[in-house]
Amino acid sequence: MKKTCCLYLLFFMFVVASNSLSPAHADDTNTHSKGQMIYVPAYSHIYSGDREKHFLLTVTLSIRNIDPKHQIKITTVDYYESQGKLLKKYLDKPATLNPLESIRYIVPQSDKTGGSGANFMVEWKSDKFVNPPIVESIMIGTQSQQGISFTSRGRVITTSN
Repeated sequence: MKKTCCLYLLFFMFVVASNSLSPAHADDTNTHSKGQMIYVPAYSHIYSGDREKHFLLTVTLSIRNIDPKHQIKITTVDYYESQGKLLKKYLDKPATLNPLESIRYIVPQSDKTGGSGANFMVEWKSDKFVNPPIVESIMIGTQSQQGISFTSRGRVITTSN
């Protein structure tokens, strides 16, 4: 009886240990790619109160090459407003990100043209299969004695392999 209990206990500990090694997020996969188009939600303002008062935010788009060995090329960084109209193309020519390098693009707090449904479209490419970059937006704003900050992670909409 004791041997059976010990075996069950060991099996249970093995299952718990195995599950703790799994990724923390369902979106975090270790799939390598040669390129992607990524949609990134951004908010140049949000609403507060019953009167839907605008709360203006600074938006930072962060692109992080998390591949420790290979560079990637950022070919598109476009900023769109809530109705889908292109507001700004941030790149005239591709930008190279070396291994573990990051780059950022800023939408100033005073620029409210994007609205609460603003977004970025980011495209990147590589000659080799690499770890896809982390692409996210960080919004932060302060008014009077109130401050707010939050992030949005990009979502892959197409992959080129």
